[in-house]
Amino acid sequence: MHVSMATSAGTAGRPNEDFAGAVPGAAVLLDGAGIAGTESICHHGVAWYTHRLGGALLGRLSRGDGRDLATILAAAIDEIAAEHRGTCDITNPASPQATVAIVRAHRGRLDHLLLADSFLVLDQVGGGPRVLTDEREVTARRVCSAPLEGVPGGTPEYDRVHASCVEALRARRNQPGGYWIAKDDPHAAEEAVTGSHPLRDLAGVALLSNGASRVVRPYALTDWAGVLGLLAAGGPDEIVGRVRRAEADSPAGPAAPDDATVVHCTDLAGFEVGDASGTAGDG
Repeated sequence: MHVSMATSAGTAGRPNEDFAGAVPGAAVLLDGAGIAGTESICHHGVAWYTHRLGGALLGRLSRGDGRDLATILAAAIDEIAAEHRGTCDITNPASPQATVAIVRAHRGRLDHLLLADSFLVLDQVGGGPRVLTDEREVTARRVCSAPLEGVPGGTPEYDRVHASCVEALRARRNQPGGYWIAKDDPHAAEEAVTGSHPLRDLAGVALLSNGASRVVRPYALTDWAGVLGLLAAGGPDEIVGRVRRAEADSPAGPAAPDDATVVHCTDLAGFEVGDASGTAGDG
């Protein structure tokens, strides 16, 4: 497996809360989330959480023992929760959390896991892209934001309703009927979207954080087939660069700048987890 990566912080002077990494036969991407100004809840911060959780995942994936990806994620979440449970209020809804995307080549198949709204793009041999994501957070956000429709922005009424919507969304986090994300509860891993695909059917796979996926939506700079074309021509830097240029051209555009990260894996059958030959690629 050959792996290339690119990442860019959304705001200068602030830490990049995304994490990407790879070991032989596997790659991970985490998109950190939290609420600014909550240092009293967790003094470590979101970037610390994503980097610690990402490192724990890579350590387990490097063993090449073929364990279920959800089991690996649950153990990693539990490990990092234990690291700061004694100093931080990790059960608070505003404490650090992260989306998770994992791919692993093992025994002739590509296994994947998705938790929350990162994107996985399978480059199918002769079949074009297949896009996978966990849509539950987007669905919950749409439902919880419905009361804002028709409320004038910049008014006390808007602020009141918005605050109520935020609380409603938090109440759905890591709850049945809501959405799931890596945080303090290892049981969230059991709710991840998982699957497996024959390696012979795949020319490659791309992992995109929510910020990087803006190249397709909302900026509409290309479609998902175009994403694969851009990766083939210019690598992950091309995707991230186009997102940043779109943000610069539209400072009041559809979304504020966000951390953007892309991981592109090719030569999937070159070697798999547990095969001592080969390298993890560049990044």
